[in-house]
Order: sequence, then structure tokens, then C-alpha cells
Amino acid sequence: MQRILLIDDDAGLGEPLATYFARYEMQLVQALRPSAGLALMRQEQRRGGFDAAILDVMLPEMDGFELCRTIRKESDIPIVMLTARGDVMDRVVGLELGADDYLPKPFEPRELVARIQTVLRRKKPTGTSGTLQFDGLLIDPTTRAAFRQGEPLELTSTEFDLLLLLAREPGKVFTRDDILNHLRGREAELYTRAVDIVVSRLRKKLEPLDAIKTLRNAGYALALRPPP
Repeated sequence: MQRILLIDDDAGLGEPLATYFARYEMQLVQALRPSAGLALMRQEQRRGGFDAAILDVMLPEMDGFELCRTIRKESDIPIVMLTARGDVMDRVVGLELGADDYLPKPFEPRELVARIQTVLRRKKPTGTSGTLQFDGLLIDPTTRAAFRQGEPLELTSTEFDLLLLLAREPGKVFTRDDILNHLRGREAELYTRAVDIVVSRLRKKLEPLDAIKTLRNAGYALALRPPP
């Protein structure tokens, strides 16, 4: 059973959500404060860790953005953020800090489950054998690992999926809609700013490699070449 950590100070939210998540063979554990949530994450690491985390933006001690930043320093666990009223700036900031998805409050439990299932699916090994090699970059789709100049990259599941998409067809230009459809599914709300944020994050992690080129008004492509 997959274990999901919910960090939300609404004490009445965890129990009904846990009951609902159990229908989908997921165990939901709630922490009411960020400090308690971080302690649970670190404790659970010894037993394999949580499979995903859900963070509310409005929290005591620290807000969800600071909490997301803290988690990202320690883990690449998939993160879904619960944003107030679907505010666009909340989404932008959350994605810039490394969140994999967002859901505005109030939400339907089924939609939250669907978002979690999507980020968990992206986290699983793709089953595609064979590494992809470029000048200074190696990508292993099976283990979902990437190495820049021999050093392992700390990528979120969204960042890895974007890199893999570009690397499978180097030089091909992918539009923002192409990328959104691949990362979030065709039923998802189109949010082109999210693509720019994830590309920017990934490009920074790939430095000093000049790996991703931007074609104005067209999209993005992998600029690296496979070895001869």
C-alpha cells in the first residue's frame, strides 16, 4: 500500500480523506504542523519513505512554500500543493520551488486522488531499457536517474519526465501544449506558465551544460548531441 503524507492544519480533513484514499489502496497519514510532518518524513525514511506528500499553503510555523523548499533540500518525493482559491501566484511559486502539481481549495477528494495517482505514475520506472547518452549527460529511464558530467542530478519526477521527453527525440521542438499533454494528461487544465517554470528549473540544474534551447513562439528542444 502506498503511503501519502498530508501536512494540513485542518484537523477535520485527515480522517475522511484517509478513508477515501483507502479505497484506492493508499494510506494517508496527516501531520497538523510542518515540524511534525518533517519529523514523520525523516522517521519514515528508514522504512523506505512516503510515496508522495500533500502540502497546504496556509500553515502555522512556516507556510507551504517554505515547507516545500525545505523538503526539496532533502527529498525528490512527489509533492502536490493545495492552493488557496487556485491563485495563479500560488501555483507559480509552488512550481518554482519544486512542487509537481497543485490543486485549488476547496477540492473534490476524487480529484486529489487523481492528482496523486498521476504524480506516482510518473515516479515509477518507465520500463524502457537502455540509457540515453549525450555530451556530458546520461539518462537511465529504467532507474529514473540522470547524471551531469558524472554527477547525479537531484530531479523531481516532473523534471525527469520533461528531460526524458526531450532526450528521446533530441533536436525535436516540443510546444508547450505538447509538454503539458505529456506531463499532466490531456484532461488537465492547460497552464503554459507551468512549462516555462519547469524548463527553467531543469535548465538551471543542467548547468553548465547548455542542454535546452528555446525557440521563440515555438517551444523547447534538447540541444545536446549523442556521442559519435
